Amino acid sequence: MPGGGSFIYHLENNQVYVGFVVHLNYENPHLFPYREFQRFKHHPMVAELLKGGKRVAYGARAITEGGWQSMPKLEFPGGALLGCAAGMVNVPRIKGNHNAMLSGIAAAEAAVAAIAVGRSGDLLDGYEADVRGGPIAKDLKRVRNVKPLWSRYGLFASLIGGGVDMWTNSIVPGLSIFGTLKHGKSDAAATGKAADHPIIDYPKPDGTLSFDRLTNVAFSFTNHEESQPAHLHLADASIPVDRNLPDFAGPSARYCPAGVYEFVGEGAATKFQINFQNCVHCKTCDIKDPAQNITWTVPQGGDGPNYPNM
Repeated sequence: MPGGGSFIYHLENNQVYVGFVVHLNYENPHLFPYREFQRFKHHPMVAELLKGGKRVAYGARAITEGGWQSMPKLEFPGGALLGCAAGMVNVPRIKGNHNAMLSGIAAAEAAVAAIAVGRSGDLLDGYEADVRGGPIAKDLKRVRNVKPLWSRYGLFASLIGGGVDMWTNSIVPGLSIFGTLKHGKSDAAATGKAADHPIIDYPKPDGTLSFDRLTNVAFSFTNHEESQPAHLHLADASIPVDRNLPDFAGPSARYCPAGVYEFVGEGAATKFQINFQNCVHCKTCDIKDPAQNITWTVPQGGDGPNYPNM
């Protein structure tokens, strides 16, 4: 089974946020992250918590967990990458808000300094140096090997190895018995062939705790003007049917949490259909497609999910 986890946040007015995380480096293309989430809600502890409740919202998001060694260049002319957009999540702490705020402060200070001397549209000098040499670096460097250890050797090995690694980093900042580990394969390349993995039989949604995807998508209040061009682009329109379906059992029909991708018809008449109106902008398709054939682009301004209380 792939790595992952879950969370439950309690809010005012007797509300709860329930979330389920599946690491996208999973090998079995038959895995259905959305249905894993629905099955999770039937765990006795979770089911008891949700008993008598009702849905008010639904959403999905790909989380950037690569950490320190996966952070790209943060500055570009006229802008910068901040927080989770740059991968500033501290995986063992399951926390990223603090670094998002710190990066916002650093970017704002760099922008104010640039405006004060009449600069605009260039690189935010000082922002990247602040991130890579300040409190964000201190926070992320010491945990940089936890996720690679987890991906390579599993949860328990990463708990032991990651714990030792974080301890040595706390004694001597920057010291690690592992150095800086790479992540290995991309999430797309980690996907195995369908014939090499068992089909997973998921229970049908009961309509009380678990629900079908399209019903839940309605609770994301997603809207895309249907007359606009699809914002999901295929590099090669033949790959989904000619390669991904026979080799990987058409994983896009499962890894998408909004039912955007469908294989319609049978045999030689099979066609690949993109229901872009359903897209909740999680961007999983851009990450997990085995052939890296799908590119998520920005749709018409303002279109997309409209999450209430999220």
